[in-house]
Amino acid sequence: EPAAPLCEVDDRLKLYHPYLEPQSGAAVLTETSRGQVPMPSSRVDHDTTRRPALTVLLAAPRGFCAGVDRAIQIVELALARFGAPVYVRHEIVHNRYVVESLKAKGAVFVEELDEIPDTDQPVIFSAHGVPKSVPNAAKIRNLFAIDATCPLVFKVHMEAGRHYTEGREIVLIGHAGHPEVEGTTGQLPEGTVKLVENTADAEAFTPEDPARLAYVTQTTLSVDDTASIVAILKRRFPDIVGPTKEDICYATTNRQAAVKAIAGKVGLTLVVGAPNSSNSLRLVEVAERSGCPKGVLIERAAEIPWPLFEGISAVGVTAGASAPEKLVEEVIEAIRERFTLTIEQVTTAQENIAFNVPRALREPANA
Repeated sequence: EPAAPLCEVDDRLKLYHPYLEPQSGAAVLTETSRGQVPMPSSRVDHDTTRRPALTVLLAAPRGFCAGVDRAIQIVELALARFGAPVYVRHEIVHNRYVVESLKAKGAVFVEELDEIPDTDQPVIFSAHGVPKSVPNAAKIRNLFAIDATCPLVFKVHMEAGRHYTEGREIVLIGHAGHPEVEGTTGQLPEGTVKLVENTADAEAFTPEDPARLAYVTQTTLSVDDTASIVAILKRRFPDIVGPTKEDICYATTNRQAAVKAIAGKVGLTLVVGAPNSSNSLRLVEVAERSGCPKGVLIERAAEIPWPLFEGISAVGVTAGASAPEKLVEEVIEAIRERFTLTIEQVTTAQENIAFNVPRALREPANA
């Protein structure tokens, strides 16, 4: 029996994706051209010539989430339909390998719209979301804008807008400077949203009216850290209003839970992800707080810290939500060259979430 969806979305964002479909067995996601490759629950490398034994605990779920897969698909569909160049504001997702792969296909990445010439070609906004000023500027220039904002980030935008309309002061729990935080803050007039980054901020925060207060959160935070911050806000301000459904997305929650399941059983956890990926950085923190002596973030196999393998019998491997499974495979193969491997996949949740691409990319080309 297929697992129930792990989140709900607006009817406008009905779940659909030709590559991601539920399946039974040990795998977490069906294989896509970019996605997580189903692996057996265990695998033993029988070539033991002169190589020490090592167990790899492979966390699942790991890697691409539905929002990331949708964003990448948006760029690829736009390139297929409209040809190169397709302009993308900011990294479509936080992963250098993904960005370079899309560049090779004709995507042009910019930080701001003023870097884009007057053009009829598509201009895509990243999965992290953008301030309202960005689509407004695109409209003024009559640019063909396509929004790849993750639907679960869009949900946070809608919540913030509703609280503002209802006259509440808004606390945003998140990390300063992250594109998602800038996008959420930019949905409302300047100064309306107050950023709280940690428990100290929560203790120090002074609202204008404690009776008219609400909070929303970045979708890629540490589940445990966010719970501590929310607990402080609720203790200090009992009338504070929170989201009906948690803002931290299903993928962030699931990947952290999977790391917790393996952390106490390994001497080292490798997290495949980018240094500017919030959810990847949180996985390193979760591993170390959950019993693993050392967690390390790596982008590619070339960054594997081999000295840290000295004296350990098991290593954990996972990947942030922006990291393709191909990079996990690359890491596993690099480890296999040095060790006789036993690979065990530890699955803590099944995922069958997918999101529609924008209508402009679903309609027939002659529509």
